[in-house]
Amino acid sequence: MKLRWMPQARADLQAIYDYIAEDSPQNAARMIERLLDRAERMVDFPQSGRKVPEYQREDIREVIESPYRIIYRTLPDRIDVLTVMHSARLLRAVPGLKAP
Repeated sequence: MKLRWMPQARADLQAIYDYIAEDSPQNAARMIERLLDRAERMVDFPQSGRKVPEYQREDIREVIESPYRIIYRTLPDRIDVLTVMHSARLLRAVPGLKAP
């Protein structure tokens, strides 16, 4: 199984880094590393995340790396990371999926 970061998810990581780095580049780097590590673990256990409540689809799941949600789609041969967002925010429309 392969892990693929979609453009929105890559942009989300950059935005998270930029925001945290305003106060501490070291903390920003650590947070991004935590998110990347958490996503890599999904490769071995793709069904470990819960169904995203806003979508209620078997193939759209999420894992939490506090305080962020990593939202992904499971496919037979890969996992697509769709977006990474702060858990306090409302889920916006995810590119490539019908709005919740």
